[in-house]
Amino acid sequence: MEAVLEQVGQLPALLAVSRSALVRDWDSLTLDRALEWARYFQHLHDRFRTRPRLREALGRRLRRGQPSRLLGFPHLGRCPQLLGLALLENRALPPAACHRLIHSLLQPLGAEAGPEPRSLALLARRKAASRLLALPRGPPRAPEGMEPQLQAEAQLLLSRLREEGQEAEPAGEAAGRLRWLSGVLEQLPQPRAFEVVAAALLLLGQGSGAEQAGGGGRDGNSLDGNQASGTGDGYVAGPLLSWLLGNLERFSVFCLYLPGSLLASLAGHYSQLSRPYLDLLTSWGSHLLYDPLQGRWVKSCLEEAELSWEELRERFCCLCQGSALLRGQTQATLKLLKARDGDFKVCGLSVWTDLQMEVEGYLRKGAERNV
Repeated sequence: MEAVLEQVGQLPALLAVSRSALVRDWDSLTLDRALEWARYFQHLHDRFRTRPRLREALGRRLRRGQPSRLLGFPHLGRCPQLLGLALLENRALPPAACHRLIHSLLQPLGAEAGPEPRSLALLARRKAASRLLALPRGPPRAPEGMEPQLQAEAQLLLSRLREEGQEAEPAGEAAGRLRWLSGVLEQLPQPRAFEVVAAALLLLGQGSGAEQAGGGGRDGNSLDGNQASGTGDGYVAGPLLSWLLGNLERFSVFCLYLPGSLLASLAGHYSQLSRPYLDLLTSWGSHLLYDPLQGRWVKSCLEEAELSWEELRERFCCLCQGSALLRGQTQATLKLLKARDGDFKVCGLSVWTDLQMEVEGYLRKGAERNV
């Protein structure tokens, strides 16, 4: 087993070389050896995927010495695709080796049954999607009219998370999925990473039908060719929520950046988000001070990344537009904060009294419009 672990430890180096200028010296024989190693790693994946202890050992060996730790046991099963994509993108690969690579991808060795014949089509779809997503973007849109590019990015992320979760991994590898997700999202600019995560959670919350709008199921017309399942979605939402809630500073920036309507929608779909979000709003509200000269609540420190009075009021109003459960939780929070702050009945003494009065007035106007 030690020899197998040593062999698996060479995979990061193989992928690194395939992306480097060193491939300019490769001939067809060298390429064939590299592809044989890739198929061997895939064989190890198929052999050990149902043996949790060995899976865990192989995953640890893969992650050893990797700064970003993006590779894990599931990547062994996709090694031919990973190697093939890296080489196809490398302009240093000589023409003869490139022709040999394309021939190998079009006609897999032995014409194996199973998922391998689909690998080229899957690779082509994802590569085409990545090229489309690399085109210049316009300004961000509101989530109600989610831009197609953002939806495609979210769908790609969900499909990869489903692949990670469908392996029936032991509980110990949940941390590995989170490490992989963190590494992927760190490669995006932070605002875009937040948009993609929010869009992915929103698509999951709306159901697999909304998430696969415009795509097929197992007929191969969707980006990944896999049908969403309720069981799989549990594996998908968990890492996304853990990534958000596992770092308070990240969650704070996430809530500052995204609009209140989207955050309220997410809080309505995921109970794990509603309480931390209300706690964050409470913290921001406690830092507001009343300015008698202006007759309004202002930030105690203009440099702090916090919400203004108007923004805080809008966030609470959005929460009260959600489900009955979320509206009740929000109103109960405001009532408790008001009581703790002295239960004042007049404006200007407690930010929570003023917020509760504003929210109640907003709800009354909404009810009158609906009559």
